[in-house]
Amino acid sequence: MSLTKTLLGATTAMALAAGAAFADGHSAGPAIIYDLGGKFDKSFNESAYNGAQRWADENGQEFAEFEITSDAQREQAIRRFAEDGNSPIVMAGFSWATALETVAADHPDTDFVVIDVSWIDMPNVRAVGFKEQEGSYLVGMMAGMASETDTVSFVGGMDIPLIRRFACGYAQGAMAANEDMTIISNMTGTTPAAWNDPVKGSELALSQISQGSDVVFAAAGGTGVGVLQTAADEGILSIGVDANQNYLFPGQVLTSMLKRVDNVVYESFSGTTDAGIVILGVAEGGVGVALDEFNAELVSEDMLASVEAATAAMASGELMVHDYMSDETCPALEF
Repeated sequence: MSLTKTLLGATTAMALAAGAAFADGHSAGPAIIYDLGGKFDKSFNESAYNGAQRWADENGQEFAEFEITSDAQREQAIRRFAEDGNSPIVMAGFSWATALETVAADHPDTDFVVIDVSWIDMPNVRAVGFKEQEGSYLVGMMAGMASETDTVSFVGGMDIPLIRRFACGYAQGAMAANEDMTIISNMTGTTPAAWNDPVKGSELALSQISQGSDVVFAAAGGTGVGVLQTAADEGILSIGVDANQNYLFPGQVLTSMLKRVDNVVYESFSGTTDAGIVILGVAEGGVGVALDEFNAELVSEDMLASVEAATAAMASGELMVHDYMSDETCPALEF
């Protein structure tokens, strides 16, 4: 039985937005608040949940959690946990930044951890970002080596600089494997709804397949599940993101670009909450590729050797993957 203590069910979401308090009786301790899309999105949020649950299972303790259903709930969700004495309070997703800055200033004795934010500098906030371009480069190399059509593609969620960073790194990796590669890139939308639209993800994947793509990388939260499903149905390869999604369609998912959100949550709950900005890349084990029994037959020895060489070169500083968020340009892809 899960030790997780759910504070509010789906039926109370409207009550929270209206100002109702969290359910009474939970014990103060660590807390996590998931981003839009829900904790079982099979991607970013679920990776965060897995880290929290691993901590609970190993320590025999409870944590508090909440799934928002609208942006309007962000500040109140953080504030209620802080007022109830929870600490650390972990937030999964860049969209928490504004609400967090407001609440953290009001609760200087509470520890906060925010994931996918690398610009908040406050004495009680640990802001953890990732070098998504590095992990995306690695899976891009694998895509370029696996492609038989010399065309690969990318489906992003919400069109924001962070997701363009994924796309740009992926394109650079694919071009490194094959300089004649064509890369198709599409974003699902410009609002938070883009994270949870598997139907639109499927439509974009079908369009890309019609243009010759035989490997598609989805960095789109719950929308990506529709991309992976369509790729499997159409007989092409896909690449998952954040969590290891290889198991969803064994033999059809080439790999998954891992972003170790789970480790950040686990370590935060375990006491690693020193304030400051932390950026995790391949050198720190923050990003990488998923290799397991579900994709073993798809990954060649040449792919493994290329990934290992590129990983070592990034870790040493010999290989610098261009970061779209540094100047909002991409040498291998036009947006």
